Amino acid sequence: MQTAGMSDFLAAERTVLAWIRTGLALMGFGFVVARFGLFLQQLQAIQHSPSAQSYGLSLWFGTALIAVGVVVNLLSARNHLRLMRALERAEGDHPRRSNQAVIVAVFLALVGLAMAIYLVSVPGSAGPHRQNNEASMKTATDKGIIDKPSNRSVEQTVERLKNILQSKGVTLFALVDHSGEAEKVGMKMSPTKLLIFGNPKAGTPLMLAAPSVAIDLPLKILVWEDGQGKVWVSYNSAGYLQERHGLPQNLLPNIAVVEALAAQAVE
Repeated sequence: MQTAGMSDFLAAERTVLAWIRTGLALMGFGFVVARFGLFLQQLQAIQHSPSAQSYGLSLWFGTALIAVGVVVNLLSARNHLRLMRALERAEGDHPRRSNQAVIVAVFLALVGLAMAIYLVSVPGSAGPHRQNNEASMKTATDKGIIDKPSNRSVEQTVERLKNILQSKGVTLFALVDHSGEAEKVGMKMSPTKLLIFGNPKAGTPLMLAAPSVAIDLPLKILVWEDGQGKVWVSYNSAGYLQERHGLPQNLLPNIAVVEALAAQAVE
């Protein structure tokens, strides 16, 4: 029977390390592929592309590559152990097994498994459209938009606002269902509705004092749902509109009414 020598053990060690490098490369490439879709979504939002595309498949392709890398590492560790046992039996001398390669393979497999779970579970990866929507809302808040949380659904909040407007004699000029219109063209969007309302007796003096304010009139309240299912009521702050159009202080109550309406809607 042919005995195993040191060169056989070293060759086995080189083989398992080569397979570990292959598994590590697959996991690294998979992670890049999984995050590349999110990068394209962000780039599309920055460029204000008129046609939104979905890159959600990159997440699953990337996760699949990571899973393949995990399997490669685990199989390389198992095959290495089997080969070491066979070589030790053939050698018939003191064992020369090295467990370092096996430990590295198992450790990298666990890391890859954690990466796959992270990619699938993180909301930002699975729902790029909602993430962009929330990022836009946050940016808008820094430019004079006030967000108030509502404990009701979007539909219930909208109905409450409509009743409040009617009770105060305020005209509801339009109700724009953005999410409903998106659904008509085959696109998914969280519930988002815009109420456009006003009163000529309050709005006309504003436009006479500062004609540019007409671009922000009639007043508007946006009712929308974020990625976590939380409903928000958003509107332009009176102070922002006053500063933007140079409105006189005595006319500020004419636009400040939107704050009172929003507060009542979320009570």
